[in-house]
Amino acid sequence: MSDDVTTVDRVLTTTRAVRRRLDLERPVHNDVIFECIDIAEQAPTGGNLGSRRWLVIRDPNVKSAIAEQYRSVSDLVFANLGDSASPVMVSAKHLADHLHEVPAIVIATIHGEHDGSGNPGLFDSVIQAAWSFCLALRARGLGSAWTTMHLNRGEEIADVLGIPDGVTQIVLLPVAYTVGNDFNRAPRRPASEITYVDHWGYTTATAPGDTIDLDDEPGVTAEIDITATPRHIWELICDPNTPAAFDNELQHAQWLDKPGLGARFVGHNRIRDVADWETTNYIAHYEPGRVFGWHVMDLDEPSARWTFEIEPLGGICRLRYRMIMGPGPSGTSAAMRKAPAKAESILAGRRKVIAANMTITLEGIKNLAEADSSR
Repeated sequence: MSDDVTTVDRVLTTTRAVRRRLDLERPVHNDVIFECIDIAEQAPTGGNLGSRRWLVIRDPNVKSAIAEQYRSVSDLVFANLGDSASPVMVSAKHLADHLHEVPAIVIATIHGEHDGSGNPGLFDSVIQAAWSFCLALRARGLGSAWTTMHLNRGEEIADVLGIPDGVTQIVLLPVAYTVGNDFNRAPRRPASEITYVDHWGYTTATAPGDTIDLDDEPGVTAEIDITATPRHIWELICDPNTPAAFDNELQHAQWLDKPGLGARFVGHNRIRDVADWETTNYIAHYEPGRVFGWHVMDLDEPSARWTFEIEPLGGICRLRYRMIMGPGPSGTSAAMRKAPAKAESILAGRRKVIAANMTITLEGIKNLAEADSSR
């Protein structure tokens, strides 16, 4: 008999950090916490070694001592928290300010000290168990927040708790019932954008079958981290002549309309000693500071879809460059249909060329943006 997938999926998709909605007044009994630890201990373990150890802290004086150490770090982190602070930062500060008030603090530890070798049996034998503990809490109407800020005062907290040498603290989990139960899925990128098939950067817009074909809308994604502001990066990516400066196929571009959503530009392309061709491109995404994308040859049935996306990451930006083939006809699709026995190798060869051009384009944009930002 299969499990109730709907219930399981709801727990999996709605368990995340709860900080401001922890009920600080409602008691949490040890039997619930121990039951959740029993469940967590069923998690996979490197070498099947039972080396995890859990601390449940309820004593108000001990909780206050831990919270004091925790705040000695958080006060430095949040010292300049202003009106522009993100909701996550505000929430994290709230937890730090009220950590001593939570009904229980649970710290997951493990015997051993990581030597940097990457050998199994330490972090990879406790993290999944600690997360199972969080899932078990969620299923019972409780919440927690995964935090490691205490590790900056790990020695001091070890002294408070009597943790011996040779035992590593992994994560601190405040435990309380939640205020309300209306937790929803978080906004996340779909699997089609962050899952690569058979080769790094190779995507499909739909879930593929055993082999990749054009109906799967195959594509390529490349990313690079840039130390520059979204504005600096946007000024480069919203000009199609920027990739033309680096790409081995796109030679130059010419606007037919004023840049903006729905505007057109002509791309002049060349593969040396093979072909020269032009494409009319339609701007399908135009969000200053965020997204610039175009469809090739047709807005609704393009032969390809190209997109630049800027993702701020606290001091740097990740620039993502994406291409999806189809659903309209293209030179690649024509070649694949003309020689179906060679279709896979044709697609693989085309993706390889596109990936190389995308990589050198991103490297060029990074150099330009960082040089501009340093002035």
